[in-house]
Amino acid sequence: MIRTVPNTGSEDIVLYMRTYYSLLRTSDAIKIQSLTEAHAQIDSSLHVHAHDDEIDISALVYSTLRLPVEIIHTKLVVLAQLIEDFRRIGLNVEEWEQVYAIARRRRVHFDGKETLAVMITSRSDIDDLVPILTALQIEWNKVHQAFVLNSAAQKLLKTIADAPANHADTNVLLNLAQHLGLEVSDLSRLQSAWKSHFISYLNAMAERPLDLSLQLLAGSQMKYRKAANRWWDHLNDVCETRQNMVANRAIYFVSSNTHAIPNLLAGYAQQIQPQLTQFMHELRHADLLAEWENLQNDFATHVHHNFFYYLLKKYQTQYPKSIDEMYAAEQSIGLTRIPPQYGFDIEAQVIELNKVDPNKCDPRIREGLAIEQLKKSDALIINIDYPLGLAAFELLSRVVEGTDAVLGIYIMGKAATLNGRIGDVMLANVVHDEHSQNTYLFNNCLKASDITPHLVYGTVLDNQKAITARGTFLQNRTYMDVFYREGYTILEMEAGPYLSAVYEMIRPQRHPYNEIANLYPAPFNVGLAYYASDTPYSRGHNLGAGSLGYKGMDATYSVAIAILRKIFQHELQRITN
Repeated sequence: MIRTVPNTGSEDIVLYMRTYYSLLRTSDAIKIQSLTEAHAQIDSSLHVHAHDDEIDISALVYSTLRLPVEIIHTKLVVLAQLIEDFRRIGLNVEEWEQVYAIARRRRVHFDGKETLAVMITSRSDIDDLVPILTALQIEWNKVHQAFVLNSAAQKLLKTIADAPANHADTNVLLNLAQHLGLEVSDLSRLQSAWKSHFISYLNAMAERPLDLSLQLLAGSQMKYRKAANRWWDHLNDVCETRQNMVANRAIYFVSSNTHAIPNLLAGYAQQIQPQLTQFMHELRHADLLAEWENLQNDFATHVHHNFFYYLLKKYQTQYPKSIDEMYAAEQSIGLTRIPPQYGFDIEAQVIELNKVDPNKCDPRIREGLAIEQLKKSDALIINIDYPLGLAAFELLSRVVEGTDAVLGIYIMGKAATLNGRIGDVMLANVVHDEHSQNTYLFNNCLKASDITPHLVYGTVLDNQKAITARGTFLQNRTYMDVFYREGYTILEMEAGPYLSAVYEMIRPQRHPYNEIANLYPAPFNVGLAYYASDTPYSRGHNLGAGSLGYKGMDATYSVAIAILRKIFQHELQRITN
C-alpha cells in the first residue's frame, strides 16, 4: 500500500515543543517569559495576535477558562505526576484547597498565597498547559500595559467595581472598552466568560504584570502508568464495596461524558418533568422559552427529551439536593458512579446491564430492542469522562488489563471540523495520530444510519479522516491546510492514543511508529464519533474554543443513543447465541 504521509510543515511548532521540554528538564523553575517568543512564532490559530499589541480576546478567554481563577494570585505553577512528588519538595498539597477550572478537568490545588500545584496524567497535559500559561501571560500583560498608559481606564474600572454586582452602567463599560482599545462586544465576552470574577480579573491585570514561573517535578513514563494504576485500583475498590465486581467481567468500554448515558438510562429527567417545566418558567430565559414554544408544535417527542436533559443541568445548580435523588435513580438501574481520586480527574461509571430497566430508558434506545432480555447478561459498561490526549492510552490500557474480556470500544467526543458546521456529527475510519505518527485504518461500527434518525439540527458526515493533534494551541493555518489537502477533515485529541491501545490489544507487540496500522482484524466493535464544536478555519476559533449550548445536546445525545443501541444489540445477540 502506498502511503501519503501528510507533511505538516510545522517546524515552528516542533521547535516550540523542543524549547519548553528542554527548559523543563531543569530541576528549578523556569520563567514563562522565556517561551513567549517561540510561542508567538508558531502563529497559532488560537492566538492570532500573539505577535502584535492588539489584545487577543479569544486567546485570553480560552486560557482563563482552562485555569482556575486563583491564577490571578499565582506566581509559581508546579507540575507533578504523583502526590509524593510534591511532598518530596515540601509541598503538602493534600492540605491545600482544591480549585477548579471551568473548561478543563485537572486536579489542581492552591496554597492560598501564590502557588498552584497541578497533577498531570500524560505528556498531553504539558502540551496543553505550557501554551495556555504562555498565552495568558502575553495577553494579561497587554491588558496591564493598556491600563498603565491610560489613567482614565483605571478610574472607569474603579467605577465599575464600586457599582452593584452586574449593574455597571452600559456607558461606563463602553468607555472602558474604548480606553483599552477593545470593542464593547469584546468586553462583553470577558464579562460572559468570567462572570462574578470579571472585576477580580481586571483589577489583577490593572494592578501588576504577570510573571509566571513553571516547574516540572520528574516526568517519567513509568509514573504515568502508576497514576493510571491508582485510578483503576480506586474504581475496583469502590465497585467491590458495592458488591459489583469488575475484574472478572466482560465489558463494553465507552469514553464520553458524565451526563448523556446516565440520563438516557435512568429516566430521572422524565420523572421530574413537571418540576423542570415550572423551573423553566421561573427562570424566564428568553431563548429557552422560545424553544419550548416551538416544541409544543413539534410531535417529535425525542426533541422534548433533549430539552429536559438540558434543563436538568441548570435545575441542579439551583436545587443541588436533586443531585442525590438523581444518583438514587441511577443506582436503581445498576449504575455506579466512581468519583475521581488521585491524579486522574476523570469520573467513571459502571453499569450492570442485567439491571437496566426498559421502562426507564429513553424510548429512542429501546425502540425495536427486547431490552428486558438483558436480565440474562453478565456484562458491564464502563463509561469514563473523556480524557485529554495521551491519557486515553494509559486509561484504556489499564481497563483492558484489569477486565476479563472487551466486547466493544466506543469513543464519543467533540472536535473541530474543516468541512462541516457546528453541531454536525463526524464519523472517521482513518485516523492519523500526531503522537505516534501512525495512520490507523479501522472499521467504524457506527454509521450515519445509526445517528441520523436521532439528529435534528445537524448533519452526519461519515467516511471521514481525522487527525489527532498534540494540543489546541499547537496548530496553525499551514498545519490545517496541509492535512485538509490530504483529505483530513476532523481535528481532535484522543482518537490516536485510543487506537494505539487497540493495536496493542490485537497484536503481540507495542504499537509501531510512523506506519500504517490496520485495525480491521479487531474481534470487537470499535465505534468513533465526534460532534463538531469548532470551525478552525475561522481564525481565533479553534478546537475547544467554542460552546455548543442547547443545540449541542442534539449531537451529543444522538451519538450516545447510537452507542447504547449498538451495545444492547451486540449483547442481546451474545446472550441468545
